[in-house]
Amino acid sequence: MEQTSPTRTELLLKKSQINLANQGKELLKKKRDALMLEFMNVLNDALRLSSFLQRAMAEGQYSLATAQAVDGMVTVKSASFATKGNVTVDITGTQIMGVPLPVVTKGLSPVRSALERGYSIVNVSSRISETAEKFEKIIDVIIDNAHIETRLKRLGEEIQKTNRRVNALEHVVVPAMKQQMNYIKMILEERAREDLFRLKKVKKSIEKKKKIMIAERDRNAAARA
Repeated sequence: MEQTSPTRTELLLKKSQINLANQGKELLKKKRDALMLEFMNVLNDALRLSSFLQRAMAEGQYSLATAQAVDGMVTVKSASFATKGNVTVDITGTQIMGVPLPVVTKGLSPVRSALERGYSIVNVSSRISETAEKFEKIIDVIIDNAHIETRLKRLGEEIQKTNRRVNALEHVVVPAMKQQMNYIKMILEERAREDLFRLKKVKKSIEKKKKIMIAERDRNAAARA
């Protein structure tokens, strides 16, 4: 047990510390519950986007396979090499219950018209343009998904950290302080009993001396008579 000074001042201090720790624990629980609620909301978005991404990927792969089969792999590769463009994202931040969360937003939309892709629309079939559009939509969904997954990961880490703090307060810190407080109470009660025993002993000694003095006074008075 940690060295504790068994005094009434220390006892009052431990009581104050326990109350403060319990208040902190309740605040952390409220924070954890709020983060869990946000986590579940983001999780629903993540599941929705994941399902949408799977469908987009399947459609894109189907369009690519069709274009390669009809137009030829060389033509499709030539169109892909001729395609130009940049994907830009903006990363900012927000806070939930004091927890910083990244916000990833798209700059220009990855989905473009055939004229903006850089290849010659005369030499490219509608199948290749459709394939390009579907893969641009996939990129669009991936950016949205990255935003959601980043928030989900950050929230999950913060929930775990908060939960560890709650458990530490509930199962380690507060029980240890209660044990110290009980130790101080025990020492103070023992001291009180010892003081009471000493007082009784002193009182008996005083009463005994008083009786002796009275008896001596009575004997002296009888002798003079």
